[in-house]
Amino acid sequence: MENQIREWKKVLIPYEQAVEELKVKFKSIRKEYREMNDYSPIEFVTGRVKKISSIIEKSKRRGIPENRIVELMEDIAGIRIMCQFRDDIYKVVELIRARNGKDLQIVYEKNYIKNTKESGYKSYHIIIKYRLQTALGEKEILAELQIRTLAMNFWATIEHSLNYKYKKNIPELVRNRLKKAADAASALDDEMYEIRKEIIKAQLLFERKSNIVTDITNNIRLLILAEREDEAVQFQKRFDKLWEEGMMDDFEDLLVDIKNELPRYKIFSSD
Repeated sequence: MENQIREWKKVLIPYEQAVEELKVKFKSIRKEYREMNDYSPIEFVTGRVKKISSIIEKSKRRGIPENRIVELMEDIAGIRIMCQFRDDIYKVVELIRARNGKDLQIVYEKNYIKNTKESGYKSYHIIIKYRLQTALGEKEILAELQIRTLAMNFWATIEHSLNYKYKKNIPELVRNRLKKAADAASALDDEMYEIRKEIIKAQLLFERKSNIVTDITNNIRLLILAEREDEAVQFQKRFDKLWEEGMMDDFEDLLVDIKNELPRYKIFSSD
């Protein structure tokens, strides 16, 4: 048994590497949007490699021979991409399609949003082949990308827990209530879609203010390092006052004033 577990751990090493690489790639997309002060269709990203016990249990349930698990099981490596709004899901799908044939290859797609499962499950799945470099050379593995809204993910997490508890045989009463919860989650997505413009506008404004505030505080520190503490104190006082009542234009003006001071002191010049 110990030898079997040891062998499985070796088999799963490239899957763990693939999950980490894919997480970094999708998080980088999100970061790029935010650094450009643009709205990102990706809210956050998680990933996991199936546990050995889950792989073996699923292979028996699906009738997959042990020597063909790596070849036939598509979700040993899983990436979950969460979106705020339903239409963001399709934007993410297009981002993934744009990478097809480059750093990944799409095998097929499953749209459980338009084709909702009987249980109420909604999500967009993309099965990919992902090529990576390992210590033992090049390796290609299958991975499953799940793209869904936060509401869809909340419901799916609950359903997964109940399926685990009842071993896929959820009592009818619980199943009916779960279906009603799926309808409620879908209604929430509908409501959020209707006010998405206001939500996105508010979030972008917050992000922009956050970036400006970071720039202001960093530049005030530079003034202190340049031994211009009097100017730094005055700018800090202006900033403290704006923090309570200032508008975005006021913060931008303050940042411009600070930056106009910095070049005079030649902070980065050497003696």
